Amino acid sequence: MDCKQERNLTNCNCSYEPCSRKGICCECIQYHLRARELPACCFPDDTERTFNRSFEKFSELVNNGSI
Repeated sequence: MDCKQERNLTNCNCSYEPCSRKGICCECIQYHLRARELPACCFPDDTERTFNRSFEKFSELVNNGSI
């Protein structure tokens, strides 16, 4: 299976500029799950920019209807 990095980049809202995993979703998901986080694409842009990508923050956003 070929990585579709260029196509994935159109949906990647990661604002961390030196990120080497942009558009490489399988690596991004593995990285964030090891840190008990979700990738940027799971969060609205304003929340993503805070770099709080924790499960707890995601749950908070779901519970208050933000996502």
